[in-house]
This record gives sequence, structure tokens and C-alpha cells, in this order.
Amino acid sequence: MHNIDLLIDARWVVTVNLNNDVLDNHSVAIDKGRIIDILPSSVACDRYIAKTHHQLGNTVLMPGLINCHTHAAMSLLKGIADDLPLMDWLQNHIWPAEGRWVNEEFVHDGTELAIAEMLRSGTTCFSDMYFFPDVIAKVVNQSGMRAAIGMIVLDFPTVWAQNADEYIEKGLRLRDEYREHSRIKTLFAPHAPYTVSEATLSQIRMLSDEMELPVTMHIHETQSEVDQAVANNDKRPLSSLHDIGLISPNLIAVHMTALTDEEINLLADNGTHIVHCPESNLKLASGFCPLGKLLAAEINVCLGTDGSASNNDLDMLGEMKTAALLAKAVSGDASCADANQIIRMATINGAKALGMNDDIGSIEIGKAADLIAVDFSGLESQPVYNPVSHLIFNTSRDQVSDVWVKGRHLLKDRSLTRLDENEIIRKTRVWNDKIANK
Repeated sequence: MHNIDLLIDARWVVTVNLNNDVLDNHSVAIDKGRIIDILPSSVACDRYIAKTHHQLGNTVLMPGLINCHTHAAMSLLKGIADDLPLMDWLQNHIWPAEGRWVNEEFVHDGTELAIAEMLRSGTTCFSDMYFFPDVIAKVVNQSGMRAAIGMIVLDFPTVWAQNADEYIEKGLRLRDEYREHSRIKTLFAPHAPYTVSEATLSQIRMLSDEMELPVTMHIHETQSEVDQAVANNDKRPLSSLHDIGLISPNLIAVHMTALTDEEINLLADNGTHIVHCPESNLKLASGFCPLGKLLAAEINVCLGTDGSASNNDLDMLGEMKTAALLAKAVSGDASCADANQIIRMATINGAKALGMNDDIGSIEIGKAADLIAVDFSGLESQPVYNPVSHLIFNTSRDQVSDVWVKGRHLLKDRSLTRLDENEIIRKTRVWNDKIANK
């Protein structure tokens, strides 16, 4: 008998290991925030004495979901400018709103709202790109969640920095502050090829190589973006990025709706990661990421929600269903993007892109206990023949009952344990009134 911190029993354990094993009536043993054993529930109590023992019943236990692209603080701009094309939405509505309202308090309160929503949706780790990343890091630290926080870079002044050098300098200070943190990582986050110069991107590429840090960036989000780049300098953005050495395993390319077959081969040959944000792309009519072709090329594809201002939620379970259905419709192949592939996109693929796959993304011995429980006991979930397929095509975020990060119980029976839901709602309503009555 071994004394441990936590034992969790579940009807199904969806491991997302190399074999995509789904284990019936198994338990996961956790001590000091890490998984130390996975074994049949019938023998678990003979081997372990746990301080806390959760018997989840008709529930799936799976790795926490990883949202590989969002702008968390923009939760406070949810629904502010709907039904508009990307550049009109961005230039005439979002950027002016950000110019008026974004400050440290806005970022703190918006990020807190986003983290609460993500935890209640089964997300345990997110990759963020926004202003005041130092404030984002503090909120993440206090919440108990895990995050990869983007060191945002632009070539024009904002409330956060005046020029590219200042953005980079501030970002590197953040990186130094959190470089030993167990839940918070940093990565470079230049906004897009049309807002960051090649000279700045070359500097970021050198720093990324030197520090072995990923680079995440909006790329080929729309066909018009690509056409404008060609009109300006006779090159598609990916070609320009390739020329300066950014197309590499360090690059996490977000959106990628406008791709040629040659570009897909280039990305595959260079080990570049792609973040698919289907619902944001659909809402802004930005185009369709060719998921079927990317998977066939064995490119590592992850999932992201984008920000709430263009989605309008941070629901990764919903994003998985949309990604699966869209891939089938676009490819004309009902077997495209099967349930196991979609689950991997939302878990281990995201961990791999962020350089965290040795620690999170699957339920395996030695990994951190970043886990979620999804309740299949309700009438709407009956019957269950294939729990993995059920997670994609039948499940809603309201079925996420419990969430653990590093073995810490952050959502218990749908209630947040470290965040004050009522206070978050109160502060959000204050912002709502302020922004609506501008």
C-alpha cells in the first residue's frame, strides 16, 4: 500500500497516448501533482491509500484541453462588433475600442473572465497574445491555470509599448521573470506579417533560435491579406517568412486559410505547427483552413478559439466539433478528421507545438496531472458506444464537471475553487456598462 495525494476513478480514461488507448473502469493515481499510475479501478484501492479519492461514475477522464490561440482579455469585447469582415471589424471597431479602453485593469479583469470560462469549459492551458502580458501572467499564476504567454510585438505604438524594440525588451523581461515557473511559459508573439516588418521578424527569429522559444503569429488569415502582400512586394507572406528563416519547428502559424499545395509541402518539410481556429474564421468569413490536406501531409495541427471578440466563446469542446464537421464538408470526405485526430489536436498536438508535450497533453505516467472529467450520465448523452466520438459530436462544455491542473482541483462539481465567480461577473458588468455607454 502506498500513500498518495489523489486517486480518480472513471468509467472511461481517454489517454491520448501513442495508441489512443481508451481504458474502461480505470483509475489514475496522482502524487505531488504528477501521474504515478494508471490501473484498473478494481485493484486501485488495494495498492493506494489516497488523501482524496474521487469516484466519478459514468464519466470520461481525459487530458485537459489546450487552447493554442486566444486573446484572453478580449472577453470584455465579446459581441461588440459582430457580422463584419475581418479588416472592417479590426480597423474600424476593435482597434479603436482597444485604443480607448485597454489598460492594466482591463487586461486583468478580461483575462480573469476568460480563465474562468476556459476552466469551466475544460481548458487547462492556453496560449495568449495580448497587451500587458505581465498582467496576464499574474492572473494565470493566481488562478492555478497553465499558460504560454505571448511576448507581443508590433511596429506601431500602443498602450503597451512605443516601438518594436520596446515590445521585445519588455517581453524578454517577462521571460526572465517566469523562466523557472512550472506553469507559465513565454513565447514570441509578433502580430502578423502586415503589422511587423521583416527587420523586426528577423530579429525575433534570431532571438527565438538563441533562446529556443516558439514564435506564434497570425499568418495567411485571409486571401486578401495574401493578395495585398503580393501587390506590395511580389511575395506571399509565407515566402517572405521562409526567406528570413522563420519557417521552422519554432513557428506556430495561426489561421492559415489561404494555402497552396506547395506551401503545405514547405510547412511539412520544415516541421512548422499550425493552429486551426475554425469558428473565428467562419464568423469573419476568413476562409477555410485546409485541415484534410494538412493532416495528410502529417503537419502538427492544433486548435484555438481565437478571442471572444471574434468567436464569441472560449469553448474548446465546441471548437472540436466545428473543426470535425468543417473538415468533412470542405474535403468532401466523411472520414476526414476523425474523432481521435480531433482529440489529439486539442490536447497532445497543442502541447507539442508549445514545447510542453513531455509534461502535458496525454494521460501517461510521469506527466503532470492536468485532467478534466466530462459527465456522460445525463439523458442527452445516452447511449454511449464510443466515448471518443461522443466527446466530439455529442458533448457540450456544461458537461465538464471537474478540472485539475498539476493535481490541484480548480473546478469541482462545476464550481470554481480559486476564482470568485460572483466577483468576476460583477466586474464584467461594470465594464459592460462603461463600454456600452461610451
